[in-house]
Amino acid sequence: MKSLQVITLGCSKNTVDTEHLLSQVKDSWRIVPEGEICPVDVLVINTCGFIGDAKEESIQTILNAAERKKSGEVGRILVFGCLSQRYLSQMPTLIPEVDFWFGARDLDPIVKALGCVPVNDPARLRTDHRAYAYLKISEGCDRRCSYCAIPFIRGAHKSVPIETLVSEASALATDGVKELILIAQDTTYYGLDLYKRRALAELLRRLSEVEGIEWIRIHYSYPADFPEDVLEEMRVNPKVCKYLDIPLQHISDKVLDKMHRNVDGEWTRTLIKKLRDQVPGVVLRTTMIVGHPGEEKKEFEELLDFVREAKFERLGAFKYSEEEGTYGAVNYKDSVTKKEKERRLAELMQVQSGISLAFNESRVGNIERVLVDDYADGVLICRSQFESPEVDGEIVVKYNRQDFDGIPAEDLCGRFIDVKITGADEYDLIAVPV
Repeated sequence: MKSLQVITLGCSKNTVDTEHLLSQVKDSWRIVPEGEICPVDVLVINTCGFIGDAKEESIQTILNAAERKKSGEVGRILVFGCLSQRYLSQMPTLIPEVDFWFGARDLDPIVKALGCVPVNDPARLRTDHRAYAYLKISEGCDRRCSYCAIPFIRGAHKSVPIETLVSEASALATDGVKELILIAQDTTYYGLDLYKRRALAELLRRLSEVEGIEWIRIHYSYPADFPEDVLEEMRVNPKVCKYLDIPLQHISDKVLDKMHRNVDGEWTRTLIKKLRDQVPGVVLRTTMIVGHPGEEKKEFEELLDFVREAKFERLGAFKYSEEEGTYGAVNYKDSVTKKEKERRLAELMQVQSGISLAFNESRVGNIERVLVDDYADGVLICRSQFESPEVDGEIVVKYNRQDFDGIPAEDLCGRFIDVKITGADEYDLIAVPV
């Protein structure tokens, strides 16, 4: 067989796309793992084009591939994904060494270009063997946030049918997956196009019936018109993690209006209270943008006060960057200096650091059920339902074979164990087995 390697850049949604692609061509190609440096007949690059840094990384990766092609290490180069979609008319001229360019949703054409026949099959060839997997429940977005390029990169919202997702989840469970992380551009919009109703709660119920799946985690929830039946499912369904990723971006009415978020500060505060009241013990992760047009000193102080008030257990933040083609780039002046954006970001994260530390310290002495993700340097790397992989901290457990009835550390990976939390910092926790 000829050799094929895929380099995947960007978010977890791209990882899912890559795994769907590989599953359709694996019988005709010898798949070379990503990261392995060796000559390959075909190199496929799945790009990200969301923000400036991601675009630069994608372009540099393509240029590196072009150099490898010139030296004979790579035969053909195929590029797809967000960057390719966004600049499809320009890139072939700029980087002629690439043999084929495809858009973000062009999996079938890529499969055909690789000499295979596309099939309507939810199977995935996983690129790792961890006990968690991302499940992309929809593609595209109908929102029109002023700073975001996703709608014209990924297109309109399109839900994946429940039956297809259940089949995909069943295959993942057979492959050892214990935790599903639901992702989309907007998970709470799920089902409106297919079923004429928000169907995320129904999807949660159906996925929780899949044998082998123990945790289901929700990411990327849009705050406007949040479906309350999802909260009920989180409250009563033991398989649905009491954890919600809900990017709010800001609290100032002025900034939210300029962002086109379709909510105001009062709505946001009411929603956060509802989440806390209806799902006791829920852990909330959010993201904020600093330096957006309209954010003056008053609006930034309002954001800091809100973060102190809401006490989000997890929070990430980004500096506003002007993205060409977006409403904000066309209609707003990026008036906050780079230095000031960096200062505001640092101040916001300093506030959040104290909040995260207080939350983690409040768990010291608790006994919690954790999933073992990995083993390295004599410790088990674990997470509870309150930590999502790759974005949150970890629970570190020192491994002593006698504490686990002689089970080798490697065999514990992918299993659930009970631990007692004994120490904490603002990111990670320390625990011992019980």
